[in-house]
Amino acid sequence: MTAPIEFFNYCPRCAAQLPRRERPNRIRCERCGFTYYFNPVVSAAAFVQDHDGRVLLLRRAKEPAQGRLTLPGGFVDFGETAEEALRRETLEEVGIALAHATYLCSQVNSYTYLDVTYSVLDLFFTARPASLDARPLDGATSVSWMAPHAVPINEIAFPSVRTAWETFLRTRGEAR
Repeated sequence: MTAPIEFFNYCPRCAAQLPRRERPNRIRCERCGFTYYFNPVVSAAAFVQDHDGRVLLLRRAKEPAQGRLTLPGGFVDFGETAEEALRRETLEEVGIALAHATYLCSQVNSYTYLDVTYSVLDLFFTARPASLDARPLDGATSVSWMAPHAVPINEIAFPSVRTAWETFLRTRGEAR
């Protein structure tokens, strides 16, 4: 797979050929001085819990990790806070609003899409839903409310979500 920086062989400002990279996340044009840093993209996801402590999970409809379990969430758009992105993505994916969200932890991740691998910083929250009427919408084939200790960890889509799951369980006193 290719990192996004590998597609930049010419300066986006003056079109000069770029020299060999000194740093893996930066391009710098020797002709015009243009410098660009390739930083991770950011995503936000939540352990949405009902009044019984069950967590909302969805099955991914698309690659990567199609058919595997994950939390509601997605990428943060320009001009959005992580909390705004979390609320938007949850509404888009499962049709429910969030009444409350609290930061839990962050994890590093990589996400391959169309043969390009992006470095991602995943921000995880705990949240309460405004309603329990979750349904599969954009990017989900199904949704379910599950007891946290009953979730099969090997079915969770991404390593970052699995690691955050362990953090979530520890905060509840339920470490595996």
